[in-house]
Amino acid sequence: MTKAMTGARMVVQALKDQGVDVVFGYPGGAVLPIYDEIFQQNDIRHILVRHEQGAVHMAEGYARSTGKVGVALVTSGPGATNAVTGLTDALLDSIPIVVLSGQVPTFMIGTDGFQEADTVGITRPCTKMNWLVKDTAKLSGTIHEAFHVARSGRPGPVLVDIPKDVQFAQAEYTPMQRARTAHYQPRLKGDIEAITAMVEMLETAERPIFYTGGGVINSGVAASQLLREFVEATGFPITSTLMGLGAYPASGKSWLGMLGMHGLYEANLAMHGCDLMINVGARFDDRITGRLKDFSPNSRKVHIDIDPSSINKVIRVDVPIIGDVGHVLEDALRIWKARGRKVNKDGLAKWWKQIKEWQSVNCLDYKPSEKTIKPQYALQRLEALTKGMDRYVTTEVGQHQMWAAQFLGFEAPNRWMTSGGLGTMGYGLPASIGVQVAHPEALVINVAGEASWLMNMQEMGTAMQFRAPVKQFILNNERLGMVRQWQELLHGERYSHSWSESLPDFVKLAEAFGCKGLKVSDPRDLDDAIMEMIRYDGPVIFDCLVEKHENCFPMIPSGKPHNEMLLGEADTQGVIGAKGAVLV
Repeated sequence: MTKAMTGARMVVQALKDQGVDVVFGYPGGAVLPIYDEIFQQNDIRHILVRHEQGAVHMAEGYARSTGKVGVALVTSGPGATNAVTGLTDALLDSIPIVVLSGQVPTFMIGTDGFQEADTVGITRPCTKMNWLVKDTAKLSGTIHEAFHVARSGRPGPVLVDIPKDVQFAQAEYTPMQRARTAHYQPRLKGDIEAITAMVEMLETAERPIFYTGGGVINSGVAASQLLREFVEATGFPITSTLMGLGAYPASGKSWLGMLGMHGLYEANLAMHGCDLMINVGARFDDRITGRLKDFSPNSRKVHIDIDPSSINKVIRVDVPIIGDVGHVLEDALRIWKARGRKVNKDGLAKWWKQIKEWQSVNCLDYKPSEKTIKPQYALQRLEALTKGMDRYVTTEVGQHQMWAAQFLGFEAPNRWMTSGGLGTMGYGLPASIGVQVAHPEALVINVAGEASWLMNMQEMGTAMQFRAPVKQFILNNERLGMVRQWQELLHGERYSHSWSESLPDFVKLAEAFGCKGLKVSDPRDLDDAIMEMIRYDGPVIFDCLVEKHENCFPMIPSGKPHNEMLLGEADTQGVIGAKGAVLV
């Protein structure tokens, strides 16, 4: 038998029933009844953020690193509008979060009341689904439905807008088992005929490749394990998008590295030259495809995705398979084994010989310096000194993000949190706090650029208040690095507003927050400083002064195909065809 309770208590009870253990939020008038209920219980921990954008990014970091749904709680008006960037970020990267927002009382909606905004209208384009709940009797059921939608199918953000009078009123609580969820049951099992067709293609392919994305990680740890088994059993090469790093181990013998605009030479040329492309949980993003008409022109393409709208949206494929990655890979492995585990061994041997030639180019090579810290060197040392630790990495957005993806290795899923689709500067610091809250004993490092980091630097106060020992590893080139690089290469070296001036002293800033600050400019001091950062039992702001005008290579110039990459400074007047690239 259910009992009557206030809407505010319903919110807290629904969160408990959903297994929520932490909420990231910021109070305000329209959510005070909910905050009062939070105060009167001890099962759910509340993390007080300094800005609502930070709350949503923390929920994203928590969700991405745990596989659970992240939760943020914000007030009406500016509280809700401040959450929009985080919601859009989560939508593009398929991160399951629930945002609960307060709203003015129902009788004031539409009157331009104090701190009123059309939250449902504003957030409709940047959520998977949203609701304005005007009836307390429907509140708990709606929250349960919201969690179901957020985590089911292609994950994503949802929002529930709750007027203040609905929080005060009483009604009967709807338990999870009675909530309305039957209407949203995405297809999990792929079509067996299509899966069999894929298996037949991989049995004969001469130049196959697995192209994987964040959908593998979203499907769960079992999907990553199945992917690894499939790759090892077939001997096929594998590459990944920025969002898919860690689904296959970086130390694996079939790993080609990340592909795309700043992906590895061998990965991009393998994608261009393959005759069978098996897309597993990726969406043919423009940063991956380059010029569409020249994207992998001679390959047959298979696309496995749980979201039907992603199929044939950008690239037409030969075999579409709608379903959950884990279920599809399980069926594909079973069918392939039953048919005799066949692959084209001769073709595969020649394909790997070609790939080894591309790998010998050593596309991540750079000119070291004894006087200045190169950003690549900083990340190489960070990787060497933290490899094997219980480590999670978040990033901001820019050159440092791409260097981190190139030089840091991930052996497991859910260890790499970055803003892929939206490219949100200011994501990394709050996301790192969300990860640290979820994994209090782990080493959590945010690789940042000084410009991105400043966008949400106020969240260091959150880190200090809640004793989250996040390490902020800032590659400080005193520039908007990626903007400056594009201006150098594509805009005639006209550096329009891409230099960061009036930067703070990051060590003094750290001291002002009450945490530890470190500053390094000499390569000889780097290792000791990194170890000091790691060993310090608390938040750290690490100011690593790096080469100011270093460019991030490899790079596919805007509008070019995969096989026209810039490998270094000598290439900036032309493309790699001049360097003897073998195009197949």
